[in-house]
Amino acid sequence: MGPKPTLPSSGDLYRSRLDQILDHHHELFRLAGLIDWDRFDQEFGRFYRPLGRPAKPTRLLVGLSYLQHTFNLSDEAVVQRFIENPYWQWFCGCEYFQHQLPCDPSSLTRWRKRLGPEGLETLLAATIQAGLDTGAVRPSSLERISVDTTVQPKAITHPTDAKLYLKALQALVRQAKRHGLKLRQAHTRLAKRTAVQVGRYAHARQMRRMRRELKRLKTYLGRVYRDVARKVAEDEVLSRRFARLLGLTERLLTQERTSKNKLYSLHAPEAVCIAKGKAHRPYEFGSKVAVAVTNREGFVLASKVLEGNPYDGHTLSTTLDQVVALTDVEPARIYVDQGYRGHDYAHKERVFITRQRRGLTPTIQRELKRRSAIEAMIGHMKADGRLGRNHLLGAAGDAINALLVAAGHNLRLILNWLRLFIAWLMAALMSSSAQSDTSQVA
Repeated sequence: MGPKPTLPSSGDLYRSRLDQILDHHHELFRLAGLIDWDRFDQEFGRFYRPLGRPAKPTRLLVGLSYLQHTFNLSDEAVVQRFIENPYWQWFCGCEYFQHQLPCDPSSLTRWRKRLGPEGLETLLAATIQAGLDTGAVRPSSLERISVDTTVQPKAITHPTDAKLYLKALQALVRQAKRHGLKLRQAHTRLAKRTAVQVGRYAHARQMRRMRRELKRLKTYLGRVYRDVARKVAEDEVLSRRFARLLGLTERLLTQERTSKNKLYSLHAPEAVCIAKGKAHRPYEFGSKVAVAVTNREGFVLASKVLEGNPYDGHTLSTTLDQVVALTDVEPARIYVDQGYRGHDYAHKERVFITRQRRGLTPTIQRELKRRSAIEAMIGHMKADGRLGRNHLLGAAGDAINALLVAAGHNLRLILNWLRLFIAWLMAALMSSSAQSDTSQVA
């Protein structure tokens, strides 16, 4: 069933409303009045069915998602801090101070799955509109953007062959016991000891012995895999239940060092290995994300997760399609690095690449020098947001996290703008009052 409608309150004689006790100049209080909350009720109504228990208010879940990615909190932490902060409660649509948890943390997970990446693009579009309304970003800035790609690391351990073989073997044995399959030999005790030996030999640089133990561990996994496959082949129900795990195990057993589309995690098979040329971290395991920001303010206009590890130049057209979809503005000048040479965007005259010399006016040269500022914006999204480690499940979780991280980054810029604007306004009022006092004394 759809969310509960927010009805006007008739008042409470024994309680004070939040708008009567909060500072109206606080940046979060002002931001709550600048976001079009009714837009979410209209956009998300199609994701609910007319029957069943009424859902939580849309503003509550949207507000919690905004606060979570603005202040880099988990689902559990944002729900706990909600009952401690009255400004957060006002931002989420509460009229009176609440002493109980607004919802279970798992409700945020189910809500994100219900909306999916397509629905959550509305949250990013709303932050762009709020930035335009507050003046944090100028309308002309939407026509001059910078584009770059980064890696969104997945919440997985560093993959090694020994770890993957051992985890696959333990998962097969565990699922076989759950369904009552009696294996000829589980190999769990021997496999665990062999995996430990692989790590010890690798640490001692005894590579020949390490490869011997690794081959033995792979043999154990192959025996268990074939034993399970034979026992479930005749049962259609068991075949469906074991299909995913057996498919991942077969993919793991057949891959070689030089194979493409390798498996790096059993619970996150969509993770890919991406080399970004960093000295401290040569390889990162996750998904590639294309980010588009305004050249002047660093406001995020698009955050697109890319499948696999494509060449940067082949992703420019897809990224700009999302920019146009969220802003309804066609960029006039696009600034990229040299990784976008030979890009696939149709209007090549609008794209300017680093170290380009021809066809540059003084204004374009100045804006091209600011292209590198997107690196700092990505760094803030990783350090202050949740782009540094994605805990959401699946390829849809990668896309959802990238969109919410971009929305949280925009809200941090808006809050900082409102905070500085209020400080400037108060300073201007104090200086004007001081001048009037001195003129009266004179």
